[in-house]
Amino acid sequence: MPDRLDVLTGSCIQIPCTCNILDKNKYTFNSTIPTFGVWIKESPDFGLHPDNVIFNSSETVNRYQGKITGNMSQKNCTTVFFNVTTSYTNKYFFRIESQPFRATDTEKSVDIVVWDLPSSPIITVSGEVKEGTPVSLNCSAVAPCPEHPPELTWTLPTQFTTENQLQENPDQTKSVLSTVTFTPSYLHHEKNITCTAVYPVGASNKTAEHNMMLNVSFSPKDTSASISPADPESVGSCVNLTCSSTANPPVTNFTWFQISGDKPIQVATGLHYSLNVTAVDGGLYFCEARNSHGCGKSNDVQLASKGPEEHNNSMVFWVAAGTLAAFLFISLISLFNFPVGTVCANQATAGEEPEERAEDQSEEIHYGDIDFSKLQTKETPAAAQDRVQGQESEYAEVNVTRRGAQEPPLNNLDGLYAQEGASDLQVLGSKEDMGSLYEGQTKTLFDLPKVFWEKETQELRVYFTQQMGADLPQQVEGKLKALEDRVFWEKETQELRVYFTQQVGADLPHQVEGELKALEDRISD
Repeated sequence: MPDRLDVLTGSCIQIPCTCNILDKNKYTFNSTIPTFGVWIKESPDFGLHPDNVIFNSSETVNRYQGKITGNMSQKNCTTVFFNVTTSYTNKYFFRIESQPFRATDTEKSVDIVVWDLPSSPIITVSGEVKEGTPVSLNCSAVAPCPEHPPELTWTLPTQFTTENQLQENPDQTKSVLSTVTFTPSYLHHEKNITCTAVYPVGASNKTAEHNMMLNVSFSPKDTSASISPADPESVGSCVNLTCSSTANPPVTNFTWFQISGDKPIQVATGLHYSLNVTAVDGGLYFCEARNSHGCGKSNDVQLASKGPEEHNNSMVFWVAAGTLAAFLFISLISLFNFPVGTVCANQATAGEEPEERAEDQSEEIHYGDIDFSKLQTKETPAAAQDRVQGQESEYAEVNVTRRGAQEPPLNNLDGLYAQEGASDLQVLGSKEDMGSLYEGQTKTLFDLPKVFWEKETQELRVYFTQQMGADLPQQVEGKLKALEDRVFWEKETQELRVYFTQQVGADLPHQVEGELKALEDRISD
């Protein structure tokens, strides 16, 4: 009989038993004589402890309810006890009686251990679990009560078939064996499988289960290649290519290929491939991962290279874009914080007193027309210096006088005069088509009137407001191109001076002659 048996409370237990009768006994065992079996717990010396006898097959009433299912005449003493309780946990000895033959096996005993919960079943794998190859898994659970064996069920991540059977173990105990067969995939790797044993105990069931993680062998899967940085790189820069893959056992070799024409050419080995980009390195790359079960090929990645000129053009583009963004940002700030001062009041006829302006009188917009057809050139010190540098400077001077004020001198500018009118002020002089040379972007001048060149009429127009000290609105009329230049207001002489250069296509420098004071936020009376 076995050394130990585990059993559930409320269930039954079968004790496999065989008698080996030795010849040293003075009486000989006679199988033709009725034979009985006796079970003694704790100690074989039942003479001193008669209460240790818990079962005697010759008696109709015993302390333990049970029966000997073996054939005693053939020395088979297999016994079943029913309704096991935790008090059954003990050591048991067997005694055979066949008058006059009687013998107790004092050397061999069985330990019975009673549990409230069943022990877990055991899962075993027959061979390697490899993708694409059918495999069988076995689950076994002890059956201490063969009359009510456990029922085994499987939980797997795929379809399967099962086969259950009650089998005898080498120690003559019983167990239930369930075999499941399925074809694993690499997707089943590291997935859990479960075998559950359900033991019927009276009107209820007791369950136990065993979880196991599948270890599926498979060739490299999900192989992919990546490139860093991903953007096109200029010749001479460093690029890193990385290969990744999932495999069991792990990948043992990574190989890199470059597609040249229609044929892949091996260029490197290893998980990473780093190179300094040359003119011939551009193109498609892929990697191959390999282990003992096969290989996997990655996607193609594009290595786009560009020359230094393209790289410089790209940098120029981004620098220009950044400059433009900064200019727009500053312009927006200027728009919402634009302190404008009044350049001059509305012109009045000489000798007339200026009329008082009503509080609620709306602001009247005036403009001055500058005709360059007769404007004469006056050389300035700055202009002379510019000619030395191959660039000739010219300027136009606009004289705006308030009513009642003495008309200021024109600083000896021959051929340059101001013609007063209700709304027009013309300054004559300069060269023909001079204004057409000054097309470009408008420079926003704080607190200055706007100056526009009208190509069709060959006029330089200066816009300002009548009210002295008020903010100068920026009036834009038609599709005029702004004169790219500086405009200065000389407070002492009440003159508006416009400076510009004659050279076509060159940046227009800001020439300053004399001690001109730039008009800043406001012009006071």
